[in-house]
Amino acid sequence: MASVLSRTLRVAPLAGARAGARVAAPRAPIFRPAVSLKFAARAFSVSRTIFDEQPRLRLGSPAPNFKAESTHGPIDFHEFIGDSWTILFSHPADFTPVCTTELGAFAQLEEEFKKRNTKLIGLSANGLDSHEKWIEDIEEVATNGGKVGFPILADPERKIAFLYDMVDHQDLTNIDTKGVAFTIRAVFIIDPNKKIRLTMLYPASTGRNTAEVLRVLDSLQTGDKAGVTTPINWVPGQDVIVPPSVSDEAAAAKFGEFKAVKPYLRYTKYPTELLKE
Repeated sequence: MASVLSRTLRVAPLAGARAGARVAAPRAPIFRPAVSLKFAARAFSVSRTIFDEQPRLRLGSPAPNFKAESTHGPIDFHEFIGDSWTILFSHPADFTPVCTTELGAFAQLEEEFKKRNTKLIGLSANGLDSHEKWIEDIEEVATNGGKVGFPILADPERKIAFLYDMVDHQDLTNIDTKGVAFTIRAVFIIDPNKKIRLTMLYPASTGRNTAEVLRVLDSLQTGDKAGVTTPINWVPGQDVIVPPSVSDEAAAAKFGEFKAVKPYLRYTKYPTELLKE
């Protein structure tokens, strides 16, 4: 059977045409994309290669090291972490409304993070000159006079964004004019052993909640120090949960009194004394 694409159609003869003549099927209209498909395909191929080579990051995975320029000078990430907790958070671009509000909010809470032996480090997919000018805007619009005291990494080629998988799904619809994938809003909490303890991913349209970042940091540090877990919506000072792996006898010896709602759900008071050790 002849291919549908190559088939000729019998149609009513056109004026002046010989009766019974075969007329070729009309050609489909030519689609001319606004962006060269050759360019887009090449950009996608490069992005895909980088994507395939990136490490698989899971909770408990070592945080990949990198060296990059920042508003505080050159940074070796692992040296920057040192023996502190670290929060790495990314932004799609400088001089964008949501990012500006986020950095201002992190700046206002920086002292709270320092109290918890935690460093902040931001990342945005622009160069240092742009970052420096952007900081002026951030500090201007931040409430309560927040000052950006932490470094912001320059990542115009998205090398760190790909290393940490801080990019949107790869397809031809999210390649920007430079042929590079958009960076999304990612948060990584990394402990002093340089292990990834928590990740959060937000779409570019949604601003983060800095109070939630601080809350989960408190939960992780409380769990590490006191050997407990924390329930839904927990904040410091509230009751914590005795892990199921701890027997009733061991729980009584370690925490004193506890309340068993179910054999697997036991609450105990906020472990103030254990957190002082």
